[in-house]
Amino acid sequence: MTDPVKNAIYSPYGAYELKAKYQRNFMFGTLITAGVFMSILLTIWIISAVGEEDIADGPVHIIKTIAELGPPPTITKKPPQVKVDQPNVAAPKVGIPTPVADDEVLDDDVTLATRDEMAEIVAPEISMGDEGDIVVDIEDDDFLPGMDDFVPVEDAATVVHKETPAYPRLAQQAGIEGNVWIKMLVMKDGAVSKAVVYKSSGTESLDLAAVSAAYKCRFKPAIQNGRPVAMWVAIQWKFEL
Repeated sequence: MTDPVKNAIYSPYGAYELKAKYQRNFMFGTLITAGVFMSILLTIWIISAVGEEDIADGPVHIIKTIAELGPPPTITKKPPQVKVDQPNVAAPKVGIPTPVADDEVLDDDVTLATRDEMAEIVAPEISMGDEGDIVVDIEDDDFLPGMDDFVPVEDAATVVHKETPAYPRLAQQAGIEGNVWIKMLVMKDGAVSKAVVYKSSGTESLDLAAVSAAYKCRFKPAIQNGRPVAMWVAIQWKFEL
């Protein structure tokens, strides 16, 4: 008689069933795992393909510096334009300005004389000449040219006598030399009316000596329209030991 306990322990039923089904279960598990793995690969490939197409369609701009980023949108955005009506102002009643010649335009630095100053001006005396010509008696000082004024002349003033200045004693003892330019107003008679230092030598005593000598010079006056006129002349004095 067979022992039931022994037959229950060593019965081959359970192990046989597992051995008979594990090949099928292993195949199903392998197929499912392969399917899941292929699904993951396919999904990654589709996402990559769609992303590359979107990037390839648009222009590619490589930013190298911060300055190429540009201002933020809030700054570049212009505020809305507000329409403002023009004020209803009447046009001025002044007519169109009339062009004038350049010599009739007043300079900005011109000072107009007052009424009192105009009243002090004395009109020149007008008389009749021997041949019936009108003679206007105007003093010569009113027509003296300025130091920088241009005087058109036919013959310029020329030196007849150039005074030699006395060499200052202190400058001579100190061994000081120099050149002095003096501008002189030569009158109609050839005498020097004014003398000023035009270009200094750098030594006051030499300049003063040259000015003193300038007043003692004599000139042949300048000629304008056949008559002598006053004009400024520049002469150089050299102080050399």
